[in-house]
Amino acid sequence: MAWLILVVSAVFEAVWAVALGKSEGFTRLGPSLVFAVGAVISMGGLAIAMRDLPTGTSYAVWVGIGASLTVAYGMVTGSEVASIAKILLILGIVGCVIGLKLVGH
Repeated sequence: MAWLILVVSAVFEAVWAVALGKSEGFTRLGPSLVFAVGAVISMGGLAIAMRDLPTGTSYAVWVGIGASLTVAYGMVTGSEVASIAKILLILGIVGCVIGLKLVGH
């Protein structure tokens, strides 16, 4: 269950990261609220997952998934230039996250 909570909280990391960018320095209410809610859910989930998983592994997985989804979202929406190199590097991050899960704690 801790792994599921960790993955969901990592998805919310991407949500708050995208919302933060769209908030224009917290000058837009909607994205600022999405950022705040996403950050609370994301950090809360990370904290809960860390009850059962090692801190380093939890944080690496959380950041890896969140960063990968954030960059992928940017490439899909056109706000970030897509390239084969970026796609391969994101896949590398995802592979490392899977590796951390496979080696266990």
